[in-house]
Amino acid sequence: MPGRVIALDVGDVRIGVAVSDPTGTIAQPLEVYRRVGYGPDSRYVLTLCERYGTQNVLLGLPLNMDGSAGAQAQKAMDFGAVLEKAGLRIFYQDERMTTVTAESVLIGGNVRREDRKRYVDKLAATVILEQWLASESRRKEE
Repeated sequence: MPGRVIALDVGDVRIGVAVSDPTGTIAQPLEVYRRVGYGPDSRYVLTLCERYGTQNVLLGLPLNMDGSAGAQAQKAMDFGAVLEKAGLRIFYQDERMTTVTAESVLIGGNVRREDRKRYVDKLAATVILEQWLASESRRKEE
């Protein structure tokens, strides 16, 4: 288990951010970052990692429903390569259906439609992180 992890739900316009606790057990939503470009975006992630004392970054990998990697997955891997070159340790988690799950949680919480956009990306990052932490925990038990 790598300890604290920053999770990113990387989109073309926004990046949802979640962070785990230092033990790598609990995930919590953090913020939504508006993308500018690879340089500023990677510096933002480096700043987050410094703030939380980690080099572990989990990227959601938006695979197609058949499990293949399409254009969006390639964009996430390209961003991951930029972060890796900056010295961060990169992990990937299949993120299929996480935005749908996040939307369902917000709808269940009676969050108004116009307000959901502010929360859905960081909540999706939290779901990605929770799934990854659970799978890491199961691997540890084996």
